[in-house]
Amino acid sequence: MNPENASKTKEPVPPASSHGKRAMTASSILTTLAHGSAPFLSTFLVIHLSAPIAANIGGSRLASSIMLLGREYYQTTFGERYLLLLPFAIHVTSSIAKRVVLTLASNSSSPSSGPSTSDSDTTAQSEKPFTPKSRARFRKLTSLLSISAYAALFLFVPIHVATHRLLPAEADALVWSSSGANLDALGSSELDFEFVKTAIKTWPRRNWILYTGLVGSVLVHAAEGASIIYTRYIRGRVALPSRPSPRGSDRGLTRGNRRTIVIAGVAALLVLTGLWVVSREPTFAPSSVVRRCQVTMMGTWVYRM
Repeated sequence: MNPENASKTKEPVPPASSHGKRAMTASSILTTLAHGSAPFLSTFLVIHLSAPIAANIGGSRLASSIMLLGREYYQTTFGERYLLLLPFAIHVTSSIAKRVVLTLASNSSSPSSGPSTSDSDTTAQSEKPFTPKSRARFRKLTSLLSISAYAALFLFVPIHVATHRLLPAEADALVWSSSGANLDALGSSELDFEFVKTAIKTWPRRNWILYTGLVGSVLVHAAEGASIIYTRYIRGRVALPSRPSPRGSDRGLTRGNRRTIVIAGVAALLVLTGLWVVSREPTFAPSSVVRRCQVTMMGTWVYRM
């Protein structure tokens, strides 16, 4: 036996770098946090979207009643802080932190320009922390999960929260007309589907774009995330057969992508048809409430364009 080949055979495989181990450990913890906070957000989503879906049956009156009832879960002092805002903060920060950690670790482990890897290094290279198999969990920014998440996080959710939660309490300070009218803040009981109806009737195109974008991005992200959590925590434990993913799963619409779009599309259709039913009704709110609703919406740049 060639002693040179023997030395290569007996050479121990170098362990993964401590930086790579720390990155994988951090990634695992952040993934658990992101997945653990998801059920709280899903619960809020089901409760919140049940109101516009109910409008398909009972119009704005039934939708408003269900929405006001649902606020007992997510708009009390405890519920809003610990059942909505805290899980939301954990979900967002852990997901972004995971992407940053994996990006930095992937960049640090990328092969630099230099001598090509010999056959004897193949085994050692396969033991390094960020192999292609490990990178499969690092979803591209062009994936359905990422696109829907960032569209909702940086565009649709901030506008919706500002116009439907934060600005109504400041209606008296948001008078944009020169009349100097004294307007009171909108109370929580006045923030029902008359508010939504007024917004759609006053700015139909803008609000249909915003509501469709918000509902679509949130539901696509929820459906895709639910599929991931189901595959990770449930399917393997109940010994369900797994179907092999087609090659090039990051390109085009895979079977899972199509299923996600169909599920999200059906749910979004129910929500949007409920909003359409509301928009076709006459306005029941007093003119003073309608004026305060309009002033509230104009507190954001979207409605001042």
